[in-house]
Amino acid sequence: MSTYVYAITGATHPLRLDDLRGVGDPPSPLRAVRTEALTAVVSDAPPGLRAKRRDVMAHQGVLEALMADGATLPMRFGLLGPDDERVADVLGQEEPAYQQRLAELDGHVEYNLKAGRDEADMLRAVLAGSERARELNEVTRGGSGTHDDRVALGELVSHEVAARGEREAEDIVTLLGASATRATVATVGGNHFLNASFLVPAAHTAAFVQAVQAEADRRGGAYSFTLTGPLPPYSFV
Repeated sequence: MSTYVYAITGATHPLRLDDLRGVGDPPSPLRAVRTEALTAVVSDAPPGLRAKRRDVMAHQGVLEALMADGATLPMRFGLLGPDDERVADVLGQEEPAYQQRLAELDGHVEYNLKAGRDEADMLRAVLAGSERARELNEVTRGGSGTHDDRVALGELVSHEVAARGEREAEDIVTLLGASATRATVATVGGNHFLNASFLVPAAHTAAFVQAVQAEADRRGGAYSFTLTGPLPPYSFV
């Protein structure tokens, strides 16, 4: 049977596993695969595993309990190894890298921030900042513009929206990065111009959340900030 891997910890982690429930229905007992310096928290992998809510929450619960007791490298849901022996082999082969990353993540949590801006507000900003965009907008709205004018306006607005979003995202990450140890930016989707994760010292989470709220307040109602966390530091593993 395959081995389901939840996380990697240092060998000195207390590993209080008795009261934790893993994936599967019924869940298999959690156990430790050990090397001299590292431990992988694992269980038997249930057949036909899918990302059902019960199993995703069970995975998350194991990670949160482990993180509460010490540095933990969280694995993403669904990570399987052929068996315990192969998992132990990988721990041994990658031991220096895992130890370094455990040291970096010790005492930290992750927050994810998504930010967007109202389309009408962004369009007003583009028109205010671009004389060419204003000219094309006036021509097309007046009815005298050609098809080429409409295409040019659309392309110009699209370019300006993307450029402004990139600048605003960079400004926000730089500002909030002062309250975090590390930050990483992911691909945006929908109406968001920012999708960033921050590695924050657990002792400073209140200050980080306050900094996010202050920036959201400063930018006003045209912006939407969605902060999720604290989370296991998946983005920094």
